[in-house]
Amino acid sequence: MKKKFKLEDLDCANCAAKMEEAIKKIPGVNDASVSFMTQKMMVDAEDEKFDDIMKEVVAVCAKVEPDCRILM
Repeated sequence: MKKKFKLEDLDCANCAAKMEEAIKKIPGVNDASVSFMTQKMMVDAEDEKFDDIMKEVVAVCAKVEPDCRILM
């Protein structure tokens, strides 16, 4: 399942790249992209585990960029 999310308060392109790399390492994630320019994130992950994977995505993103919010 692929889903797009709007990001709020993502401060820099470097943080976006770090978030993208961390998300791709989560088990069950097929692909991910985080764009600083558009303030958007795309996550492609296994359908049956998507909600659990998104909880991990939120936690990982908070470690990299504590001020950034993922609007679901």
